[in-house]
Amino acid sequence: MESLFGYPAIRKLQPEPKREVQRLLDELLKIGKMDDFLSLHPGGPFNIRCHHTRAKQIGTRLDEIGGMELMAAARAIVKRKLKANLAEHLDYCWQDIGEWKP
Repeated sequence: MESLFGYPAIRKLQPEPKREVQRLLDELLKIGKMDDFLSLHPGGPFNIRCHHTRAKQIGTRLDEIGGMELMAAARAIVKRKLKANLAEHLDYCWQDIGEWKP
């Protein structure tokens, strides 16, 4: 049902934050497709914990805008568009952001 009408955490945002969230989601999906959210080795876009640095920044910004509810909506979108494996990788990438619990 949420994919048909959109996620409440996104729908309820004012126009400017909604546009920012859409840009962040587009970037997050691109990262997932091109790089993944985790790596076996640090370096390049991956920090010392092998988490994608920009994906973590996006998660932090989503948390600032809409907290866990918005992060959960973003994760659901990643799962729907990129499948469960990448959504699980995102869980670990975001594990120390706000209240996020994989």
